[in-house]
Amino acid sequence: MHGTGPPLVTPFDAEGALDEAALRDLVGWVEARGVDFLVPCGSNSEAELMTAAERARTVEVVADEATVPVLAGTGSPGLTETLEATDAAADAGADAALVVTPFYYGHSMATHEEYYTSVADAAEVPVYLYSVPAYTNVKLDPDTIATLAEHPNIGGMKDSSGDVQTFQRTQRRVADLDFDLMVGSGGVLSQALAAGGSGGVLALANVAPEATTAIYEAHDAGDHERARELTAACVELNYAVTGGYSVPGLKYAMRERGAPAGHVRSPHRPVDADAKARLDDLLAEFAALRDDL
Repeated sequence: MHGTGPPLVTPFDAEGALDEAALRDLVGWVEARGVDFLVPCGSNSEAELMTAAERARTVEVVADEATVPVLAGTGSPGLTETLEATDAAADAGADAALVVTPFYYGHSMATHEEYYTSVADAAEVPVYLYSVPAYTNVKLDPDTIATLAEHPNIGGMKDSSGDVQTFQRTQRRVADLDFDLMVGSGGVLSQALAAGGSGGVLALANVAPEATTAIYEAHDAGDHERARELTAACVELNYAVTGGYSVPGLKYAMRERGAPAGHVRSPHRPVDADAKARLDDLLAEFAALRDDL
């Protein structure tokens, strides 16, 4: 996977059910704005609030509608659930599987290495590692990643640590391998690309796909200064829809842009009036930026 793609939000209706029609429309909405691939059932998809059957159906709908590659989130705390979800995603038409580090219980790096090797050995599609310490309290270390990168069925990684130094250390270890190292934090997209990253899986690409595409294209064209400027211009919006107001804020901002993001699922709650006002201000700033893209 190269370029930028969203961990696609999952539209739910007012009763909390999966809204398949809105999901199909959303695929078209983000694709029309330049994304290079789609990631259903990621963290911003509220996948942890969905049943296994709902996840499988979500991947199926996205894969059926998409004209770009699909990297489906399939990770769970246990190996059995992950293998079942990865098989289901492959059957549904996904091109690759994004597997989060096992969470809840603490595990050594050696255990994570064994776990990912087992998943990759069994999977019918390439496996991508997913390190998101904010949710799992686990950060894969560069040496473990480098060892796993040598597996013929491990295609890359999404690094959502936000730690550019560790990203650079990892990139140095995998630079000579066929391994896509992607950043998961939109606030450091240009820095990660400059460090040798192949792209990003970004919440920001749900609400401002034009900007993430423009950053990648500027970097790819050698205009690193413009890539840095655009990343800096999006930092506050990126923070608001991730660490600031999380999925409820992201979905609100998307709806304000006309994207069929749907409702959040409990225990998430809609954002309050103050959050809406702040997001409205940031969207106004982005509208001005968008005219310059």
